[in-house]
Amino acid sequence: MLRRALVLLGPVDTDLVARLEIRVRILISLAAAEAEIASQEDGLARLAEAERIRLLLPDGDVRHELRFVVGLQRAVVLMRAGRLEESLALNNAFLPGLAAEGAKHSLVLTRSLVNLAWLHLEMSNPDAAYQDLVRALELAVEHGYRRLEGKIRHNLGDHAQLLGDIPEALRHYEQAAAIFVTDGSGSLPLVRLDQAKALLTAGLAEEAARHLDDAIPEFQRNGAVHLVAEAQVARAGAAILERDYALAKKLAASARRSFLRRGKGRWAEIAALTRLRADAVKVLADREKKPSAKLPDHLADLAIRLAELGLRDEAGAARMFAVRLLIRRDETAAAQGLLAQVPKPRQTTPIDHRMLLRLCRAELAVASHRPRSALAQARAGLAELGQIRDRMGGLDLVCGTAAHGEELGKLALTLVLKKARRSGAGAKSLFAWLERTRAQVYRYEPLPVIEDPALARHINEMRHVQGTIQARRLSGEPVGKLEERYDRLQQEATRLGWYTSQWGRPRPVSAPEEVVERLGDRVLVSLMGYRDTLYAVVVDRGRFRLVKLGPLAEIVETARQLHADLDALAPDNLPAPLVEVVTGSARRRADKLDKLISASLAKTLENRELIIVPIGSLYALPWGALPSLHGHPVSIAPSATAWVTASGRRSEGPVLLAGGPGVPGSVGEVRNLRAVYPQARLVDGKDATSEAVLSALDGSGMAHLVAHGAHEPANALFSRLELVGGPLYAHETARLANPPERVVLAACELAMSHIRPGEEALGFAGTLLASGSRTVIGAIARVGDKAAADAMSDLHRRLASGTAPALALAEAMAADPLRRPFLCLGAG
Repeated sequence: MLRRALVLLGPVDTDLVARLEIRVRILISLAAAEAEIASQEDGLARLAEAERIRLLLPDGDVRHELRFVVGLQRAVVLMRAGRLEESLALNNAFLPGLAAEGAKHSLVLTRSLVNLAWLHLEMSNPDAAYQDLVRALELAVEHGYRRLEGKIRHNLGDHAQLLGDIPEALRHYEQAAAIFVTDGSGSLPLVRLDQAKALLTAGLAEEAARHLDDAIPEFQRNGAVHLVAEAQVARAGAAILERDYALAKKLAASARRSFLRRGKGRWAEIAALTRLRADAVKVLADREKKPSAKLPDHLADLAIRLAELGLRDEAGAARMFAVRLLIRRDETAAAQGLLAQVPKPRQTTPIDHRMLLRLCRAELAVASHRPRSALAQARAGLAELGQIRDRMGGLDLVCGTAAHGEELGKLALTLVLKKARRSGAGAKSLFAWLERTRAQVYRYEPLPVIEDPALARHINEMRHVQGTIQARRLSGEPVGKLEERYDRLQQEATRLGWYTSQWGRPRPVSAPEEVVERLGDRVLVSLMGYRDTLYAVVVDRGRFRLVKLGPLAEIVETARQLHADLDALAPDNLPAPLVEVVTGSARRRADKLDKLISASLAKTLENRELIIVPIGSLYALPWGALPSLHGHPVSIAPSATAWVTASGRRSEGPVLLAGGPGVPGSVGEVRNLRAVYPQARLVDGKDATSEAVLSALDGSGMAHLVAHGAHEPANALFSRLELVGGPLYAHETARLANPPERVVLAACELAMSHIRPGEEALGFAGTLLASGSRTVIGAIARVGDKAAADAMSDLHRRLASGTAPALALAEAMAADPLRRPFLCLGAG
């Protein structure tokens, strides 16, 4: 369009002043576009032409203003080309004079301050960038430059992200997005791209991938070739975190070709780093295979080119991946020399780079037979990661950061485990390291919620849409468009939840001595997988011992098969022959798991309560179905620290009995429990709305919730209970001021969890525990209506008589352990 405009203007005519001005403005805009889609030389040539035409204008305001615009646009093109010092010199030459002009050129000044801030960010001068952005924002608000305000808020998000303040970055991005949606700006996909980069920093690969998969087609439709390639690099990063190395390499290679075609050397090298990083991570994941010599050489050569381009952090990352590969090749001296070239982290160094540096130092220490130094690096790195986690808002952001410390934690655990296996000692130290590296989200005391009206509106609309979907499904009407709308609302609500407020106040990890004191006569078993073996650290009457259990892959696969059998056995009216076949299969698998896991542990239990801290792949194991544990009180805790915290809580409050719609049979008759709890508050029938149930949960001592439920593995905080008028979401229970001490979820699969790196478990039950509930009882498989009703009746009769939840559940399950697959989560 800009080129066509030049054709329409015809040849330069010095007598037509208005046309000269228009030509200059077209050339300035065309320079920016051609610098992006063609080359920087083309862009600079257009600006030189614009300056020649400007000088043909008569003296006056227009010629004077355009002098600033041409010069500052040249600074932008130079910045985008990586010629940062030249760009800064031009800004310093033009901006003081522009600022002295006052309000007359406020729009140009505001835009130029935004560009200068971006330049300062590129030059790793965040304080100067922040001052530029704040000044620009004041001008934009004062003069009503709404779209420019959105751009400035977007850049404030970039600034916060650079400093590692991810919640603040996401807050600014969402404010910018709201402006762009209202004003119809095409900048929205760019905001989503930068949101995705922030999410990658927080370790949330799935969420980042969704943002990028939405943004890339928009960039393609707009012809923004550079941004397509930039988004492909970010999407490749998400694929690496998701271990899809083939996709990562494909995207990074495509992006690199695109950058090279347009003369974007710096970006082409960043894409090359992403591709080599995918190769390196894949090779390092295969512990049995020795890396070739070529890959570390390629990374070291790339590091030199990146450093020459001023990409300090990227050069450091390339060297660190090369260091890890050299260590794996037993080339310790070469690795040490290369690591010495990695500069110390700066204020703006990303957390994943910081953790990678700690990991390199730790692995080099191991290779040099200095295990204490390796553990010191791991300890310091995990503490640094904890400081980042402490600033996060929202449970999923708190959980996600664990991804960056996963390998560092595994290295420490491996070192301590090897020592414990060799010497027979060290189990206590291994237990302490397990607590440092798993389920850190449960060591926070939730802070009071800061209400966000926008988030509340989104959740209410989600509830309405979900209720409509349910009604239309029952009547056989199509729901495809409604489901698309629901997915969009869920994504928007998730984004808003990331920065509403800091999630919680951090508490220290429980020391082994504190755990022993709180356990008393109970036994705690903390599970750990190492290569293909499942181990357990058993804490029993002050003693810590390491127990080798069985082959990990076989245990996990058998547990999966048992879970499938229990699902198949759930319906009430199965034909007797089918019941017999499935029951036989389930018993064989339960017996096998019993021999591999629990039989050796149960010998010393007697009648004492057992607390199990599982690994992620065994969270959904129905422990009560294993013969050695029939009728035995078992509690499942995300970590010993989480158990200690939960066991210390005590609160008094009324009993709540809540029943949702459409639950058939006696399980749905919550009124029947009035015989057990005469003073209970009853919320059922048409009164059982999400608002009424959520309000009643706040401050209750024990809550029995019976409703259809759904576990959402892809977005666990939106697992839900179906109630009148729409669902109650786990997200909404996360900030109850006074969560119930005990919750019984008489709904299928709501004890299920989505496991993130670091054994971080999220789901409906997990959210309640993280929010302050002491004990949650729920099903980890399908349950038939009759079996659920009988189990609940037996359970509550025992609870009302004063029996502790873990023992009450064990006794209730013992009558039919294969058809009552409930777990007691938390304190027990």
